[in-house]
Amino acid sequence: MSNNNNQQAPASCPVDHANLPLGEATLTDPIIHQDPFAFYRQLRAEEPIYFDPELGQYLVSRYEDVMTISQDPVTFSVKHGYEDQYAKGFFDEFREILERDGGGFFPDAIMSDPPYHTRVRKLLEAAFTAHRVKQLEPRIRAVVGQMLDELAGRGQIDAVEDFAIPMTISIICEQLGISEYDPQKIRDWSSAVTAQIGRMQDHEGMVKNAGLICELQNFLIAEIREREREPREDMISDLVHARAEDEAQPTLNFKEVVSLVRALMIAGNDTTAAALSQMMLLLATQPDLAQSLYENVDDERYVQRFVEELLRIQPPVHGLSRTTTREVVVGGKQLPEGAHLLLLYASANDDDRQFECPREFDMTRRNLGRNATFGGGVHRCIGNSLARMELKVAAQELIRRFADIRLAIAPEEIRFQPTIASRSISSLPVSYQRRQPPG
Repeated sequence: MSNNNNQQAPASCPVDHANLPLGEATLTDPIIHQDPFAFYRQLRAEEPIYFDPELGQYLVSRYEDVMTISQDPVTFSVKHGYEDQYAKGFFDEFREILERDGGGFFPDAIMSDPPYHTRVRKLLEAAFTAHRVKQLEPRIRAVVGQMLDELAGRGQIDAVEDFAIPMTISIICEQLGISEYDPQKIRDWSSAVTAQIGRMQDHEGMVKNAGLICELQNFLIAEIREREREPREDMISDLVHARAEDEAQPTLNFKEVVSLVRALMIAGNDTTAAALSQMMLLLATQPDLAQSLYENVDDERYVQRFVEELLRIQPPVHGLSRTTTREVVVGGKQLPEGAHLLLLYASANDDDRQFECPREFDMTRRNLGRNATFGGGVHRCIGNSLARMELKVAAQELIRRFADIRLAIAPEEIRFQPTIASRSISSLPVSYQRRQPPG
């Protein structure tokens, strides 16, 4: 990897470089939010550690800096970064609502620092063993296949409303062992939780979202209490009864279980749904790629590389926070203790110092697996293998049934959810033909 800050993308690569007055520009600007990649490119070239005046955060845009920070959980605290972001501006009132109406306020146990994080992650890993992921694939394939069979003859759907969200909700509830649920409620709950780190909610929105999170917590608490009485073969039971014999506290306490089950439900559907929506957008706008995927649908390595490049070029999580615990120099910039950072994973994946022609979808990249999509270090996403498997299965089952996928709206009409944390398409109408079986 080159450390030459003046290195330019090869001349053959299309370059979309914003020309904004840095010092005033903010990631919350609706124009930037709609398509942030030109802004990311400008930041990397001109001010890679940029103080966003609206967010009050330093935006970290270069791959090397993002990964360096990710590898140092002591200097760059996830716990403080997350807490500094959560329900920003309304936190005390938000907490009071949850304590009054939602069974309690349960801090996110996984968004913590070592050594506490080390213990929690070890116990959480009981739900993500290679055996369990492999065991889940046939059932996930059946769920996805059945859903797509029902959609294949319609000819036009909203890929978000009709495919991505229902599919991921169905899968995560299957994994958690939740058999009775309202998909629309889960969608609303997910949006409410994501909004707490999205920095784009007003007071009215916070109160509404807090009420939704109370509903979510009360729902999950009832499920957890059932598993305490009667364990099942599901992820909630795995967490309730997880045990690490070598730990001073060998089991998770009730608050930790609630926070982890809540995190699994939200991350298990919200981010994967965002990735599935981007997959459909990609197939609808690159017909040659869609045809190539169909021709190689049974080639596991090919499909896995397709998924990996999808995750690189359009990561579902665009940025997560850290807070410095001491004075430190990052990317040549002196930062004080208590500086609030936003690690821009999407910008890191778009860094032409790391990925040649980064806005081109290229499955032949030799460093394909080095993307920053799942973070790094001790906080690397624990569910990354499960997410990759879900996307692989969805890509295979989708392309086997859908042909001639096209956008049913103009690309510039696509809108995204109001959050700086993720890249979630609000609505994606597409048309298609039912693919005829070969022979």
